Amino acid sequence: MNRYQWITIALALGNLVLIGLFPPYDYVPAARAYAPTFDGFYWVLGEQGGRVVNSSFLQLEIFVVCANAAIAWLVLRGRPQPQGGRGIDWQRVVLFGVGLNLVLVLLFPPMQNIVAVTQALLPSFDGFYFVFGEHGRRTIVTPILYLEVIFILVNGALLYLLFSKAKSGELTPEQRAALLEELKRAASRR
Repeated sequence: MNRYQWITIALALGNLVLIGLFPPYDYVPAARAYAPTFDGFYWVLGEQGGRVVNSSFLQLEIFVVCANAAIAWLVLRGRPQPQGGRGIDWQRVVLFGVGLNLVLVLLFPPMQNIVAVTQALLPSFDGFYFVFGEHGRRTIVTPILYLEVIFILVNGALLYLLFSKAKSGELTPEQRAALLEELKRAASRR
């Protein structure tokens, strides 16, 4: 494990601590007819009158931090440079893209109006809103958010495998010459 991978682990642990100290909260109105709405991120030890932790969004935050740490771990591992020392390592490009997409999905989650939550059988959404902005009477649509994260990870995994540099079973001329020399030495010893 190299120095950059240690830094990745330290940053991921720091992010997990921050997520634990400032979890996402939903506001739960006193009237029973209203569903909880996303209210923001608050200090976990503070007074939270009328608020409950949005556990679905908290789980997604933790998952995305761990997924991005794993991506950074793969990107920062020591690998030989592409042939000729120059060129693009497409697997690393895919990993950067997946990490960036996961962060953007959490920064702009799908939200719906609170009225739609109480009257609709299936979740719908009004659009994607900045998570640290004003939400009014909107709540996060976690089923759609889960689908977004799953699709990003599955597509990223498929692209990562697509760009893998599988070794062919054919030997290069240098490898053939080395193998021939080794066989000659082995035959001469007998």
